[in-house]
Parts: sequence; C-alpha cells; structure tokens
Amino acid sequence: MFKRNTLGLGGAALCGTLLVSGCANHMSQRSEHEERVERKLLDHSLQIDVGEPKVLELPQRRVKIHEQKTFEVTEFDVTRHYDRYTPYQPWRKIYEIPLGAVAVVGGACANVVNVFAFGNLPDSMTKDWLSYGFAGLNPFMNMQSNGRAQQNLAGIDEVQRDKRMEYSSLPWSERPVEVKAGKETFELTTDKNGVLRLNLLDSPFAEYDLNHLGKLQISVSDSKGDVHTDSSLVLSSTLRGKLLEAHSLIYDDLEDDEVSQWVHRVKRLSELGLEEEASELEQSLVELTRNDPELQTEFLKSLTKNAGRLVADPGPN
Repeated sequence: MFKRNTLGLGGAALCGTLLVSGCANHMSQRSEHEERVERKLLDHSLQIDVGEPKVLELPQRRVKIHEQKTFEVTEFDVTRHYDRYTPYQPWRKIYEIPLGAVAVVGGACANVVNVFAFGNLPDSMTKDWLSYGFAGLNPFMNMQSNGRAQQNLAGIDEVQRDKRMEYSSLPWSERPVEVKAGKETFELTTDKNGVLRLNLLDSPFAEYDLNHLGKLQISVSDSKGDVHTDSSLVLSSTLRGKLLEAHSLIYDDLEDDEVSQWVHRVKRLSELGLEEEASELEQSLVELTRNDPELQTEFLKSLTKNAGRLVADPGPN
C-alpha cells in the first residue's frame, strides 16, 4: 500500500513539474550583420623639426613638432546568430487551447482549399496555422509570440573583408615641450598647429643669463612616457654675444630716457641684426607716446632722420 502511494505521489510530482516548466516554443533563428574595424598600432613616434640652420644666429626660432603613427587596419563582416523561443507560461493555456483548436481546424481547411487552388495559398495559412494550433493544444507548450520572444546568442561568424596600412601625421597641438637651457629646464607649450615659438629675449629665457649657454635641448614625450624624442639647437658665439646687449636695449627702463636714447635703442637692435626686436620696440615706443602727440611726433621724426627708419603713421590719438 505504502509503495503504491509513493509511486502515485512521484507520478503526480513529475506531471506537476512538467506542467509548470513546460517546453519553450523554438522559433526561426535571427541574424544580425555589422561591420567591425580593428586598428592595431604598429609604430608610434614623435618628430621634432628645429628648422635650418641648426645653429641659432637669431634669438627667435619656430620649432615644428609632429606625432606620427602607423596602423594595421583590418575590416570584418560580422554575423551574429540568435536562437529565438517563446518561454512557457502555464496560465496562457486557458485561452491558447481553444484558440489552438480553431487554428487547427482553420489550417486543415486551408490545406483542403489549397489542393483546389493548385498550391497557391501562402504557407502562413497552410502550415503556420497548423503549427500554432498544435502548439496551443499542447499543454506543455505556448504558441509562438514575437512580442514575448527571447533569444540566446548561438554563434558568431566573422569574414575578413580588407586589410591595409594607415599612416597619420598630426601636429603636436597645444601639448607640453621641455626645453633645457644649461641647468634650467622650462616647460613650454606648442600652439594649435604644433609649433613651439622660441624667443631667447622673451620669458622665460629673458630672466636667465644665457651668455655662456652652448645649446638648447628640446624634449617631447607622450602622456604615458612610452614615446620620447629630443633634438637640440646650438647657439652661435655671435648670438651669445648679442643677447646680453639686446636684453638691456629692450628691457632697461624707457620712461627716463630721452628721445635720442630711444632712437639709439631701436637703431642698435637693427644693427645687431635683430630687426624683429627693433620693430617691436619701435611699436612699443609709439604706443608709449600715444597720449603725448608732440613727443610722439618728435620721436617719429628722429627715427626717420637719425635711424633711417620709415615708420607708419600711427593714426589719430
């Protein structure tokens, strides 16, 4: 008796488990297609172009810096395959069983009609109705439902479409550059075009004695420190001799000087071959005298007469 009851309970439990778990209704497989690009860095370098000549004869120099990279680029066509199914929910059988019966009858009728229609009826009527109907009548399976469908990744197929090399050379735009001058190291920044503008008569170099400096060491590194390069510029002995005198001509107090001394400063910078610095000082003095038209006129006339310089009319004050 006990054995019979045990078997009965086991069978009821098994049926209950099947009823609750049921079977997933597997649907047609779905595929997704996409393109994937792999970029493999093969070479990374920095290039410093200090210009010509390599020996500095003037205090200003434009140094161009570029970052160069070489990539191996591989393109793939990727297809992902997904298994789709409708998960089983027992409570849906309340309405699926009657609907399944209707669908089976409709599918059977459609197949009979299809014989007389010489097979012209669509498969959605002759096959799908029967499939939906039997799934609805099956107590352990739900009808297919795209709205409730779930999916699992079944596999990935990759086909290589192309492989090529790509090269890039971009300016070291607004990035740091170390410039070592003797025992001093300065951190400067390039402009948006990757150009470092050096001026030994401007900050930060103007505050240091460069008279005995032999060269400038220029160093560049990427943010990770994996790529590094450096270059150098040699200062000519002639330039070193000019720097001290030029510094005094530019930076010594102007307001206590006479007009003749102003003209002397501009003229002397021009004689030293520092024409750009001479023009900048000239414009600074024009601005300085803007609020004193008589003094400005005197300065401009003296520049023309004693320094032989043609100065543009500064316009109305």
